[in-house]
Amino acid sequence: MSYSTSPDWADVEPIAQEDGDHPLAAIAYMDDYSEAMSYLRAVMAANEHSERALVLTEDIISMNPAHYTVWLFRAKTLFELGSDLREELTYLNAIALKYQKNYQIWHHRQLIMEKLGDPTGEGKFIAQMFEKDAKNYHVWSYRQWLVRHFSLWDSPTELSDIQSLLLADVRNNSAWNHRFFLIFGRQEQYPSFTPLPETVKRETEYAKTAVYSAPQNPCPWVFLRGILKKTKQPLSTIQSFAAEFAPFERPDEVKSSHALDVLADIFAETEGRKEDAVKVLDLLAQRYDPIRANYWRYKKARLTPIPMATTAAAA
Repeated sequence: MSYSTSPDWADVEPIAQEDGDHPLAAIAYMDDYSEAMSYLRAVMAANEHSERALVLTEDIISMNPAHYTVWLFRAKTLFELGSDLREELTYLNAIALKYQKNYQIWHHRQLIMEKLGDPTGEGKFIAQMFEKDAKNYHVWSYRQWLVRHFSLWDSPTELSDIQSLLLADVRNNSAWNHRFFLIFGRQEQYPSFTPLPETVKRETEYAKTAVYSAPQNPCPWVFLRGILKKTKQPLSTIQSFAAEFAPFERPDEVKSSHALDVLADIFAETEGRKEDAVKVLDLLAQRYDPIRANYWRYKKARLTPIPMATTAAAA
């Protein structure tokens, strides 16, 4: 579309981009994009919120969907005109599916959802996005915002959706993170909140079952540690469970380096078991996680401080 020859834009004097007389690194924009932006500057300068302005923003977004200012102007125009926000969500769905890693789309969607005040249908669309990429950071961030904003902490569909994602991929760390967020995240808003004991028990058993299915998957181990920390239980609570996967006295039978890590931390804090902690850390450094050998040696060094030289030796 040529704005300079369109009768719909004949009354607008475009404002060209001003880069100064001798720009050091002028960007070589496409002619169509430069023209559209010059008309957007004019519209914004006139504070015009109109249907043609919406069409203009849509044109620019089709050429540069990451243009943050255009999205903000579009949102303001939609609100000023009292536009159908459900239609805007339909438009956004197509854009988001096409440009999956675009942050600006999700910020715009959040503004629309705040104004709309009703998250109906969002879970279904998010599921579509996760079919494309189940670890899309922007989508997960948006989902957490939805939970906070609309108090969806106890929504059965939230937990069931996460169940489905973890059934499809038990190593989906993003899904594990969201599950933990559903259980404990509301403490950010309500510090006095404490999950019910039966909820904590359910989540603990869920994580343990996941460990049995994939002992070397770090996600459920981190999840278990998080539960214990949030509920102020000692790590030794899961000592016997970790020992099932890390019989360190029989190294050939160890099934999980993460279980060894748990045992090392437990032994380090247990009177009389520092030597066992050293054995476990040596196993991690030399056999089960050598890529992080320096880290395991560092932890070992903290358990075995260097003895101070005697006065006689110093002399």
